[in-house]
Order: sequence, then C-alpha cells, then structure tokens
Amino acid sequence: MSERPAVTPARIWFRFLRLHQRGHAAMSQRLRRLGLSIAQFDLLSTLTEAEGITQRDLAERLYVTKGNVSGLVDRLVEAGLVDRRAIPGDRRSYALHLTTEGRQAAQAGMQVQQVFVTETIGRLKDVDLEYLDQVISRWRDTFRALEQSEAATTVAEAGPAQGEPKARRTA
Repeated sequence: MSERPAVTPARIWFRFLRLHQRGHAAMSQRLRRLGLSIAQFDLLSTLTEAEGITQRDLAERLYVTKGNVSGLVDRLVEAGLVDRRAIPGDRRSYALHLTTEGRQAAQAGMQVQQVFVTETIGRLKDVDLEYLDQVISRWRDTFRALEQSEAATTVAEAGPAQGEPKARRTA
C-alpha cells in the first residue's frame, strides 16, 4: 500500500486549482446546452441581483476589466438578452437591464447551477460543509489581507500623485 502524500499548502493549492478547473469545465458544458458561456451566465445572474447597474460597477462585481464587460455586454445586447438604458444626467454611462429573454436565460442557468451544486458539494455532510465554509472564509481573509498589503505597498512605491510636491529629504 502506498502512503498518501504529505498535506502541504502547495498540495492543497494545486488540488484546489484542479477542482476549480473540473467544476468550471462541467458548468461550462452544462451552460453551453443553454447557449450560454460562463461569462455570459455570470453577467446575467449578476444583473438578476443588481439590475440597473453600470458597466463599471458590473466589472467590479465580476472582477474583470471594463473592456471585457463592454464586449460581453455588446454581445448580450445583440442577442436580445440585455438592454442598455440611458441614465438621466449622465451621458457617458448606461444602466444595464435584463430583457424578458435575458431573465429567462439567467433563471435557466441558475437552475442548472443549483442542480450541479446539489450533485457535487451538496452531497457533503452538513458538518463537512460547515467546516469547509470556515476554512474557506479564513483563506479568503488571508487573500484580503494580502491584497490590502500589496495595495499599500503599491501606493507607497508610486510616490506622490502628479502635481503634488515631492517630499524633501533631510540629512
């Protein structure tokens, strides 16, 4: 009988990445049957929760660039799933809304997602789900702390903003 490899942060990291890839591929395949990509589904499902947001706000929620969201929104508008509406007093931004077809597509995708979740992580015992939630929450907190630390370092390295006087060095 072979021994199980030692549990290390690197091993957990790679297992997490592989599990993410498997889940992503499985959901992608299921959503394709509905005529949606994962990115399209993410956008549509986000709009079910925050209809009327701008592309900028949507990009922040989806953790993607405004350029990525812009192209995705263009395709969903052309497909008749999303509608851009002018925001009174703001000639540069548009509020994003689901069309009836877009809402139906989002609901169908959410049903597919719920079935997938039930078939996979939903098979874990309640005690395991509770423990997993605690561990993932702590792991998320380490990411947040790292992001804050890196953001502070980036600001410090950037120096004063343009137009601000530089600090004088004293001997």
